[in-house]
Amino acid sequence: MNGTQWILFILVIQVIHFLGTWKLYVKAGRKAWEAAIPIYNGIVLMQIINRPKWWVILLFIPIINLLMFPVVWVETIRSFGKNKLLDTWLAILTLGFYIYYVNYAEDVKYIEDRSLKPRTGLGEWVSSIVFAIVAATLVHTYFIQPYVIPTGSLERTLRVGDFLFVSKFHFGARTPMTAIAAPMVHDTIPLIKKRSYLNKPQIPYFRLPGFETPKKNDIVVFSWPADTVRVFFKKEKGVQKPIDKKSNYVKRCVGTPGDSLEVINGFVHINGKKLQLSDRARVMNNYTVYSQKGVSRVWLEDVDAADYPRKYIPAGITQNQVNSLRSIGYYVNADKNGNPFIQTDEKGISPDVIRQLRLSLKEETPRARVANMTDEMVSQLKKNKNIDSIVMEVIPKGVAGYNVFPQSPYYKWNVDNFGSIYIPEEGATVEINAKTIPFYKKIIRDYEKNDVKITGTKVFINGKEASSYTFKQDYYWMMGDNRDHSEDSRAWGYVAEDHIVGKPVFIWMSFDNFDEGISNWKIRWDRVFTTVGGSGKPRSYFKYFLILLGGWFIFDFFRKRKKSKEA
Repeated sequence: MNGTQWILFILVIQVIHFLGTWKLYVKAGRKAWEAAIPIYNGIVLMQIINRPKWWVILLFIPIINLLMFPVVWVETIRSFGKNKLLDTWLAILTLGFYIYYVNYAEDVKYIEDRSLKPRTGLGEWVSSIVFAIVAATLVHTYFIQPYVIPTGSLERTLRVGDFLFVSKFHFGARTPMTAIAAPMVHDTIPLIKKRSYLNKPQIPYFRLPGFETPKKNDIVVFSWPADTVRVFFKKEKGVQKPIDKKSNYVKRCVGTPGDSLEVINGFVHINGKKLQLSDRARVMNNYTVYSQKGVSRVWLEDVDAADYPRKYIPAGITQNQVNSLRSIGYYVNADKNGNPFIQTDEKGISPDVIRQLRLSLKEETPRARVANMTDEMVSQLKKNKNIDSIVMEVIPKGVAGYNVFPQSPYYKWNVDNFGSIYIPEEGATVEINAKTIPFYKKIIRDYEKNDVKITGTKVFINGKEASSYTFKQDYYWMMGDNRDHSEDSRAWGYVAEDHIVGKPVFIWMSFDNFDEGISNWKIRWDRVFTTVGGSGKPRSYFKYFLILLGGWFIFDFFRKRKKSKEA
């Protein structure tokens, strides 16, 4: 639905409202024509139902209005004496069209000074819940959204198990594009696991004014451009999602509109210069660690390295033990000589499993191990005199990688040696031909809604042969700080401006072992109440929060005590 169609849709709603309420306006002492004037009719209606005029604003805020319409329908019929529970349900279940029946078939009288207080405890409870949901949805949609880091693509800058507040107002809140959706949930309703929205109608993209745009080095939450997943980790046919119902991803912005970007031996270069990252960025890369004495996993544990494999050699193992290990997710196989081995991640095999299965194991200590580390970890590990060398793992230039943008045989790129590419800017024009169309086809077709066909070496846009294209919006390049363990723009390309959600600003809670079940969670106290942005070592403000909270309780105690004495 484009802008014109949306305006027509709103006008149709206004006509429906007029036809269903004009007699009621007259019975309330107003003029019939007042029911026909957009916005003004809402202000008059608020006066009729004796509610604040500012409620009209809520009726025009996407998603919020879905909650407010039923409230207004019920308030309207009650203003004309229809107070029974059946009347309430008829108003809601008929999507307000019960008002037509009241308007034309019932001889109702307007109750000017009706009581606004709910008649029952249940009614008061429902009223409180509705407006709590309205307030929470308003804050969640337009100001601050809670978010949890589910994967390690930004390790160690943001950790799995970090609970964030994401600001919508820094970049300007993106108004919902999906007109009909359940409040306070994303694409799926919890428990019943059903889609939380209707694909149509769609509202044209609009963003409220912000006080900045995404800059290089900013950490950004955005709608995943490549998302066709109905449920993560479940293999099934993909679905087409509205932009605002795509899964939310969080990455670092490394390229902004108009930039030329290239990755050289694992390092991002912008406009020919190596990108200087924020001092809070903890970029991780795979390194091969060598030692003639064998690389002990204890050495890697001491520097908190990650993603290194561990290999166990069992002293005899039965098929039942193999089956049991495989059933709980361990990899069991045999080498070329038929000797069995068990391979795990850095956490190894649980002592409980070893004890329960009565396994006899010896861990292999190889002369070389690949581990995922930050520069600080590498520097610390180099102090170990037993280490011979540490070399960063880099895929050579010219070796084509797997699933690398733009997925074209013209470009033999990989995640470590990539580009250069141009990051499109609104209003900029680029040459279009058989070699450049792989970069921009998705933009032109999916993000900017044009028909694109390629015949031989010719490109046709909307049925006409094209040699150039002018972009309608800005685009960004997003990458994870966990460089070798992040699916990002290197796989699915550009992030359109209309996909930007917000900016993480605050970590209010953080748990270690987050993906191992709630019983294993451990609070990372040094990360609680820390800011995401800024420079220098993150500082926790949790103790200051506790001091303020304690001060408030003391103040409130003495305030109440003083009031009780005065009474």
